[in-house]
Amino acid sequence: MIDATHKLPVKRQAELLDLSRSNVYYLPRPVSDAELLLMRRIDELHLNFPFAGARMLRDMLKLEGFEVGRKHVRTLMGKMGIAALYRKPKMSTPHHAHRIYPYLLNNLAIERPTQAWATDLTSTYA
Repeated sequence: MIDATHKLPVKRQAELLDLSRSNVYYLPRPVSDAELLLMRRIDELHLNFPFAGARMLRDMLKLEGFEVGRKHVRTLMGKMGIAALYRKPKMSTPHHAHRIYPYLLNNLAIERPTQAWATDLTSTYA
């Protein structure tokens, strides 16, 4: 996209592409081998224990000899795109826009076999 050898200055090329110059000059730092080893082990632990968060993974890594803090584990988890799988709060509360249908058999005394019928809503019609 941006060519440093072009006759247009880099500043003007960045303006034309609507990029900031800090993005143009930024060179990503390579990830160290120790960091890659740690990320690989976090990934393996996450596959075996998908419910483990940063704190539990930190404790598991410390048992294996990795001296790493919770915030660093959380940063690496974010970089790898993994998160602990567990029940989040308020997952069973109904949405306010969903209609609540009344239960029609609430105060009805069912006294004979064919007084109340069940309906199967799972079948679909083509």
